[in-house]
Amino acid sequence: MGMTLTEKILARASGLADVSPGDVVIAKVDRVMMHDVGAPGVQDVFEDLERRGFDVGKLYDPNMVWMTEDHFVPAVDVKSAENIKMMEEMAMRFGIKEYYRYGLGTYGICHVLAYEEALVEPGQVYVGTDSHTTTAGALGALATGMGHTDVAYILLHGKIWFRVPETMYFSLRGSLRPGIMGKDVILKILGDVGADGATYRAMEFGGDGLHSLPLEERLTIANMTVEAGAKNGIMPSDDVVIGYYKSRGRTFGERLLPDPDAEYEDEYEYDLQEIEPMVAKPYSPANTTEIGEVEGTEIDEAYIGSCTGGKYYDMLQAARVIRRSGKRARSRLIVVPATTHVYRRMIKEGLVDVFIDAGAVIGPPTCGACIGGHMGVLGKGEVAVSATNRNFPGRMGHRESLVYLASPMTVAASAIEGKITDPRRLEV
Repeated sequence: MGMTLTEKILARASGLADVSPGDVVIAKVDRVMMHDVGAPGVQDVFEDLERRGFDVGKLYDPNMVWMTEDHFVPAVDVKSAENIKMMEEMAMRFGIKEYYRYGLGTYGICHVLAYEEALVEPGQVYVGTDSHTTTAGALGALATGMGHTDVAYILLHGKIWFRVPETMYFSLRGSLRPGIMGKDVILKILGDVGADGATYRAMEFGGDGLHSLPLEERLTIANMTVEAGAKNGIMPSDDVVIGYYKSRGRTFGERLLPDPDAEYEDEYEYDLQEIEPMVAKPYSPANTTEIGEVEGTEIDEAYIGSCTGGKYYDMLQAARVIRRSGKRARSRLIVVPATTHVYRRMIKEGLVDVFIDAGAVIGPPTCGACIGGHMGVLGKGEVAVSATNRNFPGRMGHRESLVYLASPMTVAASAIEGKITDPRRLEV
């Protein structure tokens, strides 16, 4: 029996010829990411280990680690400022050189930065202190989030145990129609699978439809696989992925692909031509519906940003909707680019002007309101449509606020109309 893509990566990382679902393996980890929310938690684990007499004087390999400040930057309060200071001290203590500081050149939301800076390669085992580390699965890596204790162990030993997950296969065919985005695809899948339908499973994607999607759209899909409970989302590295790495001056070894006779726990097939604009209603990313059911719902805020909705392609498509409408926003419109690279490109190509002319507020690269941090936090009873990835109670502010998740194009159209709006209505 052949192996899935996730099984192949785990087998190689464990030094085994093959693995099967349910096996427990000790796998070498290639890359580790920490940010200003995760790193302080890892430091707390180190301090506890030191109190108990363990030696945590050096890391297994400081070069396997990279760090960025992204969640609460610029510092929102004293606690966030202290966390950043702790993170800086941690990097100095352990000799971590790949460190992206806000306000000092290139920085941004970790999952987008990992892609832009080619910090993760196909076939690698990549672990981060964030659940949406799954984003890098679109690059062909086994990418997953882990807790502080597990990450601390990896930093000290360079490896961690995995239970080999069962794999669910999602075949995408055809291509998306105008006005539809990768966010609509994953929302459709989440509605079908459910919020716990892929718990500790790998969600593997393939088919000619996958290869028709821009790479940044694939990142969106992989990003939100964790919203079905998945251990990881993963996609094979095709010519688009290889071409991207070449453009970054990066090469890597063997291109891993799933075996033709790989065995999957479940298989799903989607015709991208049939995907409609989707919306996730409160209070779950899996509580999805086609936009017709909620169209016309009045909103107070439209938010375009986050690791899910703040990439360059997201901004480009949202600006396209606004430009074509020729109108100003009727609700608060907050636009937060994911990284400095996205921000600079938006300025260079005139997208910032499009948003500002529509009445938008442009924020610096940060996770911001996606996690209820700042840059657009919601008050009691307020309604938002957001290009982010979660709409749990209190996720973006007050527990009695309401968040509808949608594509950047849908969010842009909704901002213009002041109510949830099908972006195709403005595609003229």
